Amino acid sequence: MAKVRKREALEFHRAGRPGKIEVVSTKQLTSQRDLSLAYSPGVAEPCMEIHADPNTVFDYTARGNLVAVITNGTAVLGLGDIGPLASKPVMEGKGVLFKKFADVDVFDIELDANDPDRFIDVVCALAPTFGGINLEDIKAPECFYIEEQLRERLDIPVFHDDQHGTAIISGAALLNAAALQGKTLDEIKMVVSGAGASAIACTRFYIRLGVRPEHVLMVDSKGVLHSGRDDLNESKMAFVRDTPRTTLKEALAGADLFLGLSRGGLVDEAMVQSMGERPIIFALANPDPEIGYDAAKRARPDAIVATGRSDFNNQVNNVLGFPGIFRGALDVRARLINEEMKVAAAHALAELAQRDVPQDVNRAYGADYTYGADYIIPKPFDPRVVQWVAPAVAEAAIKTGVARLDLDLKAYRERMRTLLGGATALMRKFVRRAQRDPKRIVFVEGEHPKILEACAILADEGIARPVLLGDPDVIQRHIEEHELHLSTDDYEVIDPSKDPRTDAYVAQYHGARGRKGIDSAQATQRMSEPVYFGLAMVKNGDADGVIGGLDHSYPEIIRPALETIGLAEGVKRAAGMYLMLHKDGVRFFGDTTVNLTTTAESQAELAEMIADAAKNRFDVEPRVAFLSYSNFGSVRSPLSDQAARAVKLLQSRRPDLEVEGEMQANVAVDYELQRRRYPFTRLTGPANVLIFPNLESGNVAYKLMRELGGVPAVGPVLLGMPRPVSVLERDCSVDSIVWMSALTVVEAQSRV
Repeated sequence: MAKVRKREALEFHRAGRPGKIEVVSTKQLTSQRDLSLAYSPGVAEPCMEIHADPNTVFDYTARGNLVAVITNGTAVLGLGDIGPLASKPVMEGKGVLFKKFADVDVFDIELDANDPDRFIDVVCALAPTFGGINLEDIKAPECFYIEEQLRERLDIPVFHDDQHGTAIISGAALLNAAALQGKTLDEIKMVVSGAGASAIACTRFYIRLGVRPEHVLMVDSKGVLHSGRDDLNESKMAFVRDTPRTTLKEALAGADLFLGLSRGGLVDEAMVQSMGERPIIFALANPDPEIGYDAAKRARPDAIVATGRSDFNNQVNNVLGFPGIFRGALDVRARLINEEMKVAAAHALAELAQRDVPQDVNRAYGADYTYGADYIIPKPFDPRVVQWVAPAVAEAAIKTGVARLDLDLKAYRERMRTLLGGATALMRKFVRRAQRDPKRIVFVEGEHPKILEACAILADEGIARPVLLGDPDVIQRHIEEHELHLSTDDYEVIDPSKDPRTDAYVAQYHGARGRKGIDSAQATQRMSEPVYFGLAMVKNGDADGVIGGLDHSYPEIIRPALETIGLAEGVKRAAGMYLMLHKDGVRFFGDTTVNLTTTAESQAELAEMIADAAKNRFDVEPRVAFLSYSNFGSVRSPLSDQAARAVKLLQSRRPDLEVEGEMQANVAVDYELQRRRYPFTRLTGPANVLIFPNLESGNVAYKLMRELGGVPAVGPVLLGMPRPVSVLERDCSVDSIVWMSALTVVEAQSRV
């Protein structure tokens, strides 16, 4: 698991606009007419429609895609009863997950209401605002009563994720684990460590899936819930058993299934060894499981083991459930989330895990996952999860009569496949791939505080092995001043002026540039500079990639790169590409940084390089559009004619690529418009590789999208070099440095 430092966490939440959420208008408000439609007098019309037919609220407002994440802060993330105010960062975080994984909007609401009845009354009063209620971090046993009462009083879905989320995800894992271990659920003997909300909900859900109640022993902090105890509340009484076993150790002897939702370290290897043949161990306490994954497997190699941790196989993560469950419930306007919908979600996840895992998911996690003991549930960043869970939940809601809206389920499944473009997850995939085989990356501005902050993250997450060029004393001083958690084992420092390889690098550079105006003194001077030295390291295999640009202009990096490393074999020119991480999918812009002017021939070459990079490096099927102010000859000029010639050149050279143009930018990215106005288009979807007529237009376009459109930009990615060379923008963020480092590592992996 990634190490999270206090200072970094606080700065993450405080930087820019404080917090993690904002409200964004879905309508343009640019004129008096817009204001009149949005508010007075136009707003009266939808108000009266809703008054006449309350169901039309879903047609005229955001209610159908709005969920309330509500807590009183009495049981927060293992932090305990920290109160509503202190719980707000967690609730905002839950809202971000809803949006990221299922495009569900959230208002987080923190109530100063410890009395359950007062809490219920307040939520009921707020309910007309929302299409669903997600209860969060409410202590047991009050949470059971609160959810039960709200389900009875409200006609929208109410879901306590602490109870049901873990139950559904681990239930999916149980379905597959039992099948792989050759056991039926009705024969499994189950031991539960913990008797809180999550443990009770999981146990009830497992019973619904097929576990027999009499085969369950539940253990709280005082021992097994047995008939001789008189200290149990109503929630626990349902799990009292007439048994001579009183301790967790005794309960585990001969058991088939251990479910841990208590605290770390309660189970040792001897206890696991006492379990029955081919056991199933779900040690889900976080951050430290009841028994560690490695210890459990060491004690019982025949066991299937799951934990809540991301750094081991079979992570039980609630994000696999609640986004898709609410997505499906909202889309059929369900009155509630019933047991059938929960079971449908569990079965959908279990079935998805049995399918072939896409290569991009395997690459993202740095492994080759196939259904089996080490892969019983999907990975959280698998984009197929919401595509499977939401339709399964929606179908169950329709079949059980709790849906207000019927759906064409085939069309709905198709819509789920295009719900999230996955662009924001793209960089996380590259981080995962980099972590599989970290490479030595040289940072030519090794003394820069931003570089050092990024390197702390790179070291923590195992993305790269940083090599910092600069003065060791200056670097150490900056690390101390900025309170960075960087030990000398995390990075290497090289001072180019004192490195023993400098003379060899000078001789090599002088030999290559001696007939191009560079004398020995100039070669010596240049190799004393970090940029040239870092590039020489990469050229000679002393490092795997080089990154620079915070203190240098783009030409100050690209020119030395071309002089020192040169172009890849068969390549006539380098190109600069930006990845624009739009919510509807990544777009590749080029050329944005290198070639000031172009010809038809050079445009075709650049487009080919960028299309190949999109497909081979970023797992995106390219659809190329050559941009102009003309659509297919509507305006004739040298520039539009040049784009048209570039299209023909690329089509003849690469008939395997989807290529179209010349066309205006809006036509290129609005596929419905493109098909309607130009039905002869050869593209099968909106263009994602956008080739600009010159550097000026490309550079302007990506910066406007980034600054005015709020679209994250990653780049510039330098194409055409035989070794990984990455250039940073001078104003880039620490996150951008981390992303560029991950891209550089992955490129270096492909060059091995």
